[in-house]
Amino acid sequence: MNRSTMRSGAVVLFIALLGVGSSMLWQHFSARDIALAEQTLKAQTWLSVLPATAYDNQPLQSPLVLTDAVLANSQLLTGYRATLAGRPSAVVLHSQAQGYAGQLELLIAIDRQGRLIGTKVLRQQETPGLGGKLVEPGNTWLQNFVGASRNTVAETGWALKRDGGQFDQLASATVTSRAVIHAVHDALRYFDEHRQALLGETGDE
Repeated sequence: MNRSTMRSGAVVLFIALLGVGSSMLWQHFSARDIALAEQTLKAQTWLSVLPATAYDNQPLQSPLVLTDAVLANSQLLTGYRATLAGRPSAVVLHSQAQGYAGQLELLIAIDRQGRLIGTKVLRQQETPGLGGKLVEPGNTWLQNFVGASRNTVAETGWALKRDGGQFDQLASATVTSRAVIHAVHDALRYFDEHRQALLGETGDE
């Protein structure tokens, strides 16, 4: 093999290695950017149930360990604590309940006094135009629960009016409406029963 051939081979090898290295470097930085974008999108979605003025920490970075998370009508998948100026201000609970067409996943935000701040449907399989109205733009049915707590609504009130309770149903979506009401009630009850652990408080506070 002459020097010219060896030189050409070295150039080809160098170009190949440069291409592989550039590709790996691009993938590394792209993966980091993609992961950051995904984290940002998740934070925007999951923390939208909290007023921006209610916290100054990064709640999603420190998920809570939930015990006894299988509840009467739903199951809690995880939870997050919001703090403001170093003090707990709210808790966001990720709840799963059985809807009409499949599992409903809800985000339920509760302030330190046990009052509901907000509720958001994270995932759903309900029938479009019926239970699927939960996620339609402009639908305000979930706002009916804001400010409610177990102190302001009696235990028997956590039901549809047609069932003797306090709440109107989402039009033409009885099963979906019941599932959401029961999941919210479960979450509020869980908060009351596990308040110290969820807020990170001691018995002296």
